Amino acid sequence: MLKLFRPAPPIERLPKEKVDSEYKKLRLQVFIGIFIGYAAYYLIRKNFSLAMPYLAEEGFSKTELGFALSAISISYGISKFVMGTVSDRSNARVFLPAGLILSAIISLLLGFVPFFTSSVAIMFIMLFLNGWFQGMGWPPSGRVLVHWFSINERGNKTAIWNVAHNVGGGLMAPLAVAGAAMFAGLAGSTSNYEGVFILPALAAIAVAILSYFLIRDTPQSVGLPPIEEYRNDYPSKTKKTFEKELSTKEILFKYVLNNKWVWAIAVANIFVYFVRYGVLDWAPTYLSEEKGFDMSKSSVAYFLYEWAGIPGTLLCGWISDKIFKGRRGPAGFVFMLGVLIAVLIYWFNPPGNPVVDMACLIAIGFLIYGPVMLIGLQALDFVPKKAAGTAAGLTGLFGYLGGSVTANALMGVIVDASGWNAGFTLLSASCALAAIVFAFTWNVRGQEVVKH
Repeated sequence: MLKLFRPAPPIERLPKEKVDSEYKKLRLQVFIGIFIGYAAYYLIRKNFSLAMPYLAEEGFSKTELGFALSAISISYGISKFVMGTVSDRSNARVFLPAGLILSAIISLLLGFVPFFTSSVAIMFIMLFLNGWFQGMGWPPSGRVLVHWFSINERGNKTAIWNVAHNVGGGLMAPLAVAGAAMFAGLAGSTSNYEGVFILPALAAIAVAILSYFLIRDTPQSVGLPPIEEYRNDYPSKTKKTFEKELSTKEILFKYVLNNKWVWAIAVANIFVYFVRYGVLDWAPTYLSEEKGFDMSKSSVAYFLYEWAGIPGTLLCGWISDKIFKGRRGPAGFVFMLGVLIAVLIYWFNPPGNPVVDMACLIAIGFLIYGPVMLIGLQALDFVPKKAAGTAAGLTGLFGYLGGSVTANALMGVIVDASGWNAGFTLLSASCALAAIVFAFTWNVRGQEVVKH
């Protein structure tokens, strides 16, 4: 492993009288660091969706664009798992900003150099690289969460952190539209979409630098005790903190691949991600073709979809903690049934009712990110904290390869061949299947899995 990425070593402990004040300051600081850092990943992850209507006008088919778009999900799914294992043995302070800067460079190339959007094969390669670097965002964030926040507070903190998805995704659309206006006519282009890649990438680089100065790898690396000791909140009566760095073999074969509940939520993630990205990625094209929306209206819909997820995620986390007493399955089941209802209304609403379309996208966004958060939280809870990135990576691998890739590539093929009704039939079935898998985990508490 590169020396640059090695975990920060423990240093001599601070005097006892300084521990509390330093812990409180740094917990807030590192949380802000991973929040804004991960939000910035979303500034440059899905820009291609907003460029797709313009690329379609240049002669690319939905099948071709869906194939190119699927590259992000293919590489991200693999990278999230591979980089998860690397992240478990890396310094989060360096790892997260490095991936963000590399992803931003790919986005800048897509915007500034016409060659990189000149063919489906080239776009696929560039989006594949972008997806790979995007996989360097979630795992180090999970590493920070499990090292700086103990078990009985992790659900709430993870729910709050998880809305970084929505903050970044919601800001991407207006930032991309502003970029399109700022860089209109770049290099003689008449399509005016290049700026959707450029301005968000510049913003992401600035945030990456800021995140580096905010994030710290572990409490021990700054002279503080483990979080379990500080808060007297241990995962078991033996008061083990699992602070020993684990080998890749131990992480994979002792704690992740033989864990049936990790596999269960990985399967659920396939259906959740198919719905999440099947609606989100195709919203600009669907609304443009079927409902008469232009780029400005589509970007507003995109924005509302993402930002509606903020209160929805927080509510879902609260319900799973307070009403279902730490059981995530019931909350996931209820929320996915709500998504199914909203998808059906969005589908059958006739053109000319933009308020209904907007309301449905708000409802879907409000509801879908709760289950997304719950699966990530369960991945962290089901394994020791030194294996958190790998467990989250496995669920991400299933979600992106099985769900998001299908949403990108298969949706394009299905809609081209059989129309939007066929695509929405797949979305509706996925909602129902996700709810069923969540129901299988109805009585499972992640903390109990860790204890035993």
